[in-house]
Amino acid sequence: MKRSTSLSSHYLTGTGWIRACLHNFARYCPSLNRRIEAKTIHDASCFLHVRDILMVPLMMACVVAFSLLSPLTAHADERLQLMVMGDSLSAAYNMERDQGWVALLAERLGSDVEVINASVSGETTSGGVQRFPELLRQHEPDMVLLELGGNDGLRGLSPTQMHDNLADMIEQSLAINAEVILLGIDIPPNYGTAYRDAFKDVFTRLADHYDVPLLPFLLEGIALNDDLMQNDDIHPKAEAQPMIVENVWPVLAPRIERQLAQQTAD
Repeated sequence: MKRSTSLSSHYLTGTGWIRACLHNFARYCPSLNRRIEAKTIHDASCFLHVRDILMVPLMMACVVAFSLLSPLTAHADERLQLMVMGDSLSAAYNMERDQGWVALLAERLGSDVEVINASVSGETTSGGVQRFPELLRQHEPDMVLLELGGNDGLRGLSPTQMHDNLADMIEQSLAINAEVILLGIDIPPNYGTAYRDAFKDVFTRLADHYDVPLLPFLLEGIALNDDLMQNDDIHPKAEAQPMIVENVWPVLAPRIERQLAQQTAD
């Protein structure tokens, strides 16, 4: 997770915070700093040679300001980072963005978790694996929900290539210590039993090989209900989005709780 590396948030205890504030004072008040010489800071005592005694109140004001701002900066940067990497099923297709299940999930998780929706309608695993390194670099997620593969299946693309692309994204995530949850999907039976079985088997094999949790079917209880599906019979309606959150929640919630508890302990 992102953590503040500013000087003020690094030195919060002992004499370090005084040293940090004097450093920032020197940085932002160079003209005044020339009139002040800091000789020693030791065991929470500051021995200053000050040519103008009237400068002391101003210095103390800087000390107080930086010490008050530091905890706020640290708190803002230490939120858990959850990235959803998906296709149109996660990109609020044909509805307002805030109606989609990812936005609803963000509301449910609250302010301790920042949810980054990196989903793009029409995305295949090949497109996703090309975008993925930059997304990891930019967001540094603590957890990745990987919801890709549906468009590979609908286009009849190779399950082997789909497997390799998803494996690549899982490995990249694990390499930065991001936890991965696979969100599985299914395709219609008219694609044939052999292809459909090979497609679904990709998610199971990846979950077993990398020991990552798998939600077998993201649209469980939704896909076969015409009242919950759009006219294309592929994308759920806005009314179905809360149900998707309910499908994801049992797999996600305990892992979020564990990471938040670990963050608090650290």
